[in-house]
Amino acid sequence: MMEDGTEMKEDFNSQSREEIFSEAVRAGKRTYFFDVKATRRDDYYLTITESKKKFNREGNSFYEKHKIFLYKEDFEKFIAGLSTAIDYIKENNPQGDAVEYNSGDPDTKMSEEFTNVEFEDLGSRKD
Repeated sequence: MMEDGTEMKEDFNSQSREEIFSEAVRAGKRTYFFDVKATRRDDYYLTITESKKKFNREGNSFYEKHKIFLYKEDFEKFIAGLSTAIDYIKENNPQGDAVEYNSGDPDTKMSEEFTNVEFEDLGSRKD
């Protein structure tokens, strides 16, 4: 450790950003990552990352990423807001199409606009 604490800070930052749990959800051209991480005080929080493969003018690929940090004190409000927005879309889809989701019930039908993806087939990262 250096006198100014630099080494300790670098070690701490790498530990504080370590993923405790991660779930990847592939959705068409996008992948969503739900990563549980710990704060300096070992309090868990969630990062939600949207990753989308894009191409530059030269044809080289790169990943565009957008990240949200969600802390446990905001979980309920976040879920309530997300649910309200999803319910609105289901009821007021501007295309006029009914949006149906497969709840796992074999009697539930999927809309023809969606592909039925079994998440077990996608696999998950296990470290």
